[in-house]
Amino acid sequence: MSDGSSRHSVATAAVEASTAEQARRRREVHVRHFETLAVIAVGGALGACARYAATLLWPTGKDAFPWTTLGVNAVGCLIIGVFLVAITEGFTVHRLLRPFFGTGVLGGFTTFSTYCVDIERLARADRAGAALVYLASTVLVALAAAKIGMVATRRILARRGM
Repeated sequence: MSDGSSRHSVATAAVEASTAEQARRRREVHVRHFETLAVIAVGGALGACARYAATLLWPTGKDAFPWTTLGVNAVGCLIIGVFLVAITEGFTVHRLLRPFFGTGVLGGFTTFSTYCVDIERLARADRAGAALVYLASTVLVALAAAKIGMVATRRILARRGM
């Protein structure tokens, strides 16, 4: 074997090894994406079931103000504030907890699509004033709840020296 052909064989082997490593990394990325999507889906189903349970416990009449949806969104945003501060500033958690609980469970529990449907329902029932109050109050209550959850969690973590 000549010196030139052995260099060619070494170069070919290096390229093949690099290609195999790239393929392995791509597979690993795909598996991680699938795991993330799977936990989001499971969490979303659980959150949606919890929201549905809330609508069964506190049903809203056809033309009534949607207190249940407002309450669900407020509670969900409060928990989001607590959860995100806890896992980003206080505790080290498994990499799938945030997508499972934050995106999945709480994303399925809070319901800003129903919020939009409720606004339309109120407007069609000639309750434009209530629709506008609901439109503004949901945003304000949700933001305030998230902020309260964040501030309270930071105070608790600070007291614990975290």
